[in-house]
Amino acid sequence: MRHRFHRSPSTPSSLAAALLCCAVPAGLLTAAPAALAQQTSAVAQTRQMYRLPAGSLDQTLNRFAAAAGIEWTANSSLTAGKTSAGLNGSYTVAEGLAELLKGHGLDAVRAPNGSYALQAVAGSTAQTAQTLPSVTVTAQLEKSATTENSGAYTSSVMTMGRGEQAMKEIPQSVSVLTRQRMDDQGITDLRQAVNNVTGVVGAQGVGPGLVVFSRGFQIDQWQYDGVPMPRNTYALGNWASEGMAFYDRMEVLRGASGLLQGTGSPGGAVNLVRKRGQAERTITLTGKAGSWDHLGAQLDAGGPLNAEGTLRGRVLLDEDRSHSYIDSVWSRAHTQYAALDYDLSSATTIGLGVSHASSRSRPQMIGLPRHADGGDIGLPRSTYTGAWWNRSQNEQSNLFFDLEHRLNERWTYKFAGIAMRESNASVHQRMAGAVDAKGNGVDYANFAVDFSSRKRGFDTYLRGQIDALALQHELIVGANYSQFNSDDAYTRTWEEGGNILNIRHDRPWQDFNSIAKLDRARTSTYDTEQKGVYSALRTKFSPALTAVVGGRLSWFKETYAAPGSSETKSESGKFTGYAGLVHALNKDWSAYASYADIFEPQAERNVAGHTLDAVTGRNYELGVKGELLQGRLNTSFAVFRYDHSGRAVQDTDAGFACDGWYCSRASGKVRSQGGEAEVSGEVARGLQLFAGYAYTTTKYLSDPENEGQIFSTWAPKHMLRVWADYKLTGALRNVSVGGGVNTQSNTLGFGRTFNVPGFSTWGARLAYQVTPEVSLALNVNNVFDKRYYIPAYSTTASNNHYGEPRSAMLTLKYTPRR
Repeated sequence: MRHRFHRSPSTPSSLAAALLCCAVPAGLLTAAPAALAQQTSAVAQTRQMYRLPAGSLDQTLNRFAAAAGIEWTANSSLTAGKTSAGLNGSYTVAEGLAELLKGHGLDAVRAPNGSYALQAVAGSTAQTAQTLPSVTVTAQLEKSATTENSGAYTSSVMTMGRGEQAMKEIPQSVSVLTRQRMDDQGITDLRQAVNNVTGVVGAQGVGPGLVVFSRGFQIDQWQYDGVPMPRNTYALGNWASEGMAFYDRMEVLRGASGLLQGTGSPGGAVNLVRKRGQAERTITLTGKAGSWDHLGAQLDAGGPLNAEGTLRGRVLLDEDRSHSYIDSVWSRAHTQYAALDYDLSSATTIGLGVSHASSRSRPQMIGLPRHADGGDIGLPRSTYTGAWWNRSQNEQSNLFFDLEHRLNERWTYKFAGIAMRESNASVHQRMAGAVDAKGNGVDYANFAVDFSSRKRGFDTYLRGQIDALALQHELIVGANYSQFNSDDAYTRTWEEGGNILNIRHDRPWQDFNSIAKLDRARTSTYDTEQKGVYSALRTKFSPALTAVVGGRLSWFKETYAAPGSSETKSESGKFTGYAGLVHALNKDWSAYASYADIFEPQAERNVAGHTLDAVTGRNYELGVKGELLQGRLNTSFAVFRYDHSGRAVQDTDAGFACDGWYCSRASGKVRSQGGEAEVSGEVARGLQLFAGYAYTTTKYLSDPENEGQIFSTWAPKHMLRVWADYKLTGALRNVSVGGGVNTQSNTLGFGRTFNVPGFSTWGARLAYQVTPEVSLALNVNNVFDKRYYIPAYSTTASNNHYGEPRSAMLTLKYTPRR
């Protein structure tokens, strides 16, 4: 078997050079033979870290060659039927090959041109096998959606589209946030994650959770292992949050999600894919310490649980506690996760996972107010508007299950399900109101909330290949279902006459009952059920042209109930269709066009108490994608337009008529359009890069009050996300340096009455591999201590939140060798 891997010998000295490197054709990035020989000579002497999982010997050698940047040649009979325990540690090329080939009767010999030849050791059984007929095969690195231990900032395939599918073959804009990049940037929660992806904003909701927006629209259903789940339906505000400790990657689709999940947001879809049971024994201990007494510890352990390796397990325990740059604010968070994966047979695998996350905190609720004209008061970033008794408690428990059965080489069946219980409770002091020049104009509020919800969902599909009418087809037929039940209660009282320059933190202690005695307990429930059947057909009309067509029938039913009122709304058999074309320009580049219908049920109610009709619309997209350097580098460029009608916006004229908050009304016709570009992966040897730019405009095309105005006040017109990490060579080969910038243009406050300035924040990282088992990394965020407000549902009265000042985090990681 013959394997070829080439790495660019150049090392850009700046991010600009790296981006330029990505812009040139792939052929110019491939080293010439003479340069390659010099490069591989240096490579052979360089020691670097490897984290290769167990697998077949051929597969493991393939992965090693890709990671080391070498070319090697072998007779396929030498590796046939052999397995490898993987490789974990710091090695030169020769040391790594020797470790992988130990016990197999094989040796690797380096040729003058820098390539390696695999041969049998004299007298071994492998030498006998070498007398068999020789077969030479050209192969590339096996594509896998799993990003853990890949060391990469990209993935060639993703699983959001029902099974592994090449990103280049999906006729829409997609991104993957890999485990490596999350670790390098210190990303620990979903808000940080989505704010480091092209064109996506994780905004501060009215509650402490986040609201995910893409292309100007809210993404309310988040996917877990491909199962869509509603996550933003609450009686008051927004409390949805998610940690990233036990997820392998986050997959993101931008634009109408009908191509991949049917009913959903026109902004896109977010899929969180969890870590699984491991094929090799691994233990990783992580400790961290940072600004504001931030301390954390994590144990991540797993491996095969039987001799055959058919039962694999994993346990992850994560502890995090910190104070804050805001006075009096603190938090304590605990996460436990366990997973089992079992091969019932060579064709059938089941997976089971369970997680529990809990947190206790003294929170800062709804941020800071502004002056009546929208001007910034200029308060210190440490300003705390709560009381000494502010407190919050959040719990989330999940049960994951999936089954995959490979009927034969062409057909696969899969079922995936999730059950989630979530509760959010808080008692806190708020301050809200437009502030005058002397700091007056704000009122105190005693607030208590007690939200609980239960979610259930599954997705199941059959996927296979068909030869018909002299053409190759891939067919997917499936169904999914989700149910959401909530039981929500809140109560509040107001006290007038506060001054933002003289905050009373020592107001009398409160709980839910003490506040309800002066007001009342306001309760409500949601009972929401969504289900649908879908089908998609990919037809290859020629080696270069593939068409995708599909459709979905959706059913939706929701009952909202509050004391003295109840309403049920339903939709039956609503059809949405989609179509796409993918044209392979050459082996590296493809162009695509796609169209998708939109049908999105809404939970918002108007002033009469009725829920609004579903959003309907159409999404169009054109783009070009490149998969370069054997899949180590991905690029994409896209333009899009989306027109829709019926989107809910808040009806401020009606006041707080819906459970003490704003009601909604239909928005008329709205258009979102723009363009996006992304580069992710290894642009040169040792240099991993992610760079994504998005240009987005949203506008009311027709509306009784807002025609011609911006629709999405929280969507910046320009967004740029960049992060790079470079592993040094020579005497500094155990050192890596990283850095990047997140920048966005201005947005508008609610009601478009004031401007929220844009901002740029820079981050940096320095890491050192102390030994093969121990690594140290220092991350500095907001390096230049930029003072800015984060994206949020901002008003003159409240919900203006400062971004985090400059902070540092030191991480120590220990991974003992097997």
